[in-house]
Amino acid sequence: MAKKAKKAKTGRTAKPAKTKTAARRVSPTRKTATSTSGSALVSLSAGFTVSDAEKSVAWYRDVLGFTVKERWEHEGQFRGAQMTSGGATLNLGQDDWKMGRDRIKGQGTRLYITTRPKIDRLADQIKARGGSLDHEPRNEWGMRAFSIKDPDGFNLTFMTMLKK
Repeated sequence: MAKKAKKAKTGRTAKPAKTKTAARRVSPTRKTATSTSGSALVSLSAGFTVSDAEKSVAWYRDVLGFTVKERWEHEGQFRGAQMTSGGATLNLGQDDWKMGRDRIKGQGTRLYITTRPKIDRLADQIKARGGSLDHEPRNEWGMRAFSIKDPDGFNLTFMTMLKK
């Protein structure tokens, strides 16, 4: 039989003392409606609204090595493109400026992109093609990673898991 918590003089049950623990990664244990049959999600693609779609498409193609899967035009004007690299897809669309030309882009946004193990080679290739890394590849949180900003200030972190 479990022991009952002692009652304080106020008549309330005393709470157990809190203990501090180090931060650690944990797997979610809460079941969702789809957990028994698998997720209904198949893929996720990000989309950025950019200041200059032609410039951004060229940067993702020439610096990061993406390819243009699809170009979008409307009434003869270039509006954006779907960019791909391996299993990654990124949609870049021209800003229509309805929210003002001084709108800050990229603030508070970061994409995490998982790569193959040769991440240092990827970083070197990006630098050789004119990219400027926010930081060189480094080990942290069980991953080797580096970061870069695109022309509009969107943050991209390329990472690969370290072997255990």
